[in-house]
Amino acid sequence: MIFTDYIWDLGGTLLDNYETSAAAFQEVLASFGVSVSHDAIYEALRTSTDFAISEFAAGLPDFAAAYKKTEAKALTHPVLFKDAAKVLATICQNGQRNFMISHRNDQVLEILETAGISSYFKEVVTASNGFARKPSPESINYLLDKYQMAKPVMIGDRAIDVVAGENAGIATIYFDDNATQDSQEIMTATYTVSNLSEILTLKED
Repeated sequence: MIFTDYIWDLGGTLLDNYETSAAAFQEVLASFGVSVSHDAIYEALRTSTDFAISEFAAGLPDFAAAYKKTEAKALTHPVLFKDAAKVLATICQNGQRNFMISHRNDQVLEILETAGISSYFKEVVTASNGFARKPSPESINYLLDKYQMAKPVMIGDRAIDVVAGENAGIATIYFDDNATQDSQEIMTATYTVSNLSEILTLKED
């Protein structure tokens, strides 16, 4: 393994949540009398929640709060991507460290506990920490300074994860379970993987 410290995104990277989130989003839209296809919502959420809301619910009062409440209920049964737990465990067994940066609130801690992977993380940074959202490198820089990481890497499924890592001056891994690269920012990632287990066998360029 070529890195000492692995900084993870959660949704879409370790947690296979887009299907769940899209269904919750669609359900709340329907309660406002708005009909949008599941696929359109899914793709918008892959960009960001804020983007999806701006696209489909910009004029709906209190939509964001209703969506977050509905999604939170759905995420009480988290589903991890294939090999997620194995990869996290292997990193720890080899003496390296896992960290997480999520835009979600402290519900993240409950999700990790329910999914059975909370013990694999040295620290989890959530919205409650108050850092600027990715692609700002602020949360990454906090971890870099606190833990004096020798060879860190940022891992995520969106351009903002890659750009955040680049802005912090560290290596990046873009996880694309659909094996489609559709962004110049993503194309600049140090590595691209379509299965999380590939992270364990990456080689130096």
